Amino acid sequence: MTNKPNQNPGLHTRREILQQGSMWLATWERLAAGAGAFQKFLSDRGLGKDSDILFCGAGSSEFAAQTVADIFCAAGYRHVRSVPTTDIVTDPSFYVHPDDTILAFTFARSGNSPESAGAYRMLGRCCRKVYHVIITCNKDGDMLRDADPERDFKCILPDPTNDVSLVMTSSFSSMCMAALLLSDPSGIAAKKPLIEEAGRFADALLAPDVQDRMKEIASRRISRVVVLGSGPLKGIARECHLKMQEMTNGEIIAKYDTFLGLRHGPKAIIDEETMVVYLLSDDAFTRRYEIDLMRQVALEHKPVARIAVSKEPLQADDLAPDLQINAPGISSFKENPFTYIVPVIFGQTMGYHLACERGYDPDSPSRNGVISRVVKGVTIYEP
Repeated sequence: MTNKPNQNPGLHTRREILQQGSMWLATWERLAAGAGAFQKFLSDRGLGKDSDILFCGAGSSEFAAQTVADIFCAAGYRHVRSVPTTDIVTDPSFYVHPDDTILAFTFARSGNSPESAGAYRMLGRCCRKVYHVIITCNKDGDMLRDADPERDFKCILPDPTNDVSLVMTSSFSSMCMAALLLSDPSGIAAKKPLIEEAGRFADALLAPDVQDRMKEIASRRISRVVVLGSGPLKGIARECHLKMQEMTNGEIIAKYDTFLGLRHGPKAIIDEETMVVYLLSDDAFTRRYEIDLMRQVALEHKPVARIAVSKEPLQADDLAPDLQINAPGISSFKENPFTYIVPVIFGQTMGYHLACERGYDPDSPSRNGVISRVVKGVTIYEP
């Protein structure tokens, strides 16, 4: 650690992490009120579960897209994929074709990213027909000004989700929740109990005793972090890894992978200054693979900390992680897909603690301005 701890850092980041449960409910309320309009948008254009659907975003918004695409597939959508806007603007021919009809869900906190607008225009040029669902936290964003009401549906989230902090927290999770609500347009009104249950899961991660243990672990000599997740939790692991690297201004190098993927080379990163984080599935079949990997890491490595996020307590005494975060009684991921999003709170809060311990301000960790709230330095070229 090279910096003295900041005594009053991250005021916006902390508030925006803590507000997430209430923002999910506010998002549900807004989407429930507009559900009829979205159903009409889809039916008038012949769009549904057989449509060719892209989920798009850049940075954290891409990780939201990746997570949501997996859950849509499990919900019966036949042709879904996640493609970063950063790839669409540079190499569109690898992802779409001139005779395609596409429904594109775009995630954008501010709606001002040059890649968001660039991908919007590029899809219009490269496909026969494109419809857009724009999920954004900023009612004044550039993307909304360019939107065409004949082909675009605007999903504008409550104003407080437009995070003031550089790092995306409540914006990320609320955009994910919004997309999952839109996966079942006729059933949005009935989803409130599931959103409330996701909030109770969040409370377990934010409990004072859990946060005290996380703060203690954050004070250890950590220079690397590895975050693992299966299925949609891989996208959540991806977002967690970015939070911890971003809020420490790159002082801590973070990686993400699946439990099986880690063995194929990436496991070499684990040393005695590495924190390993397991975002565990509650599916019994998947869990067998995850437990095998956890045992292998425990036998072959000596990481500075091992942390498990699991709804139910681990039934394996030999694993003994440094911290186990549980939420007994919460429905399975299959029963309540909204709970897939909740473990991101671990990455957000651990990133906050790691930053504070190392003297960074989570609201604005990049002291030299290398990273910014809205990306800079991007020129969008016309083909």
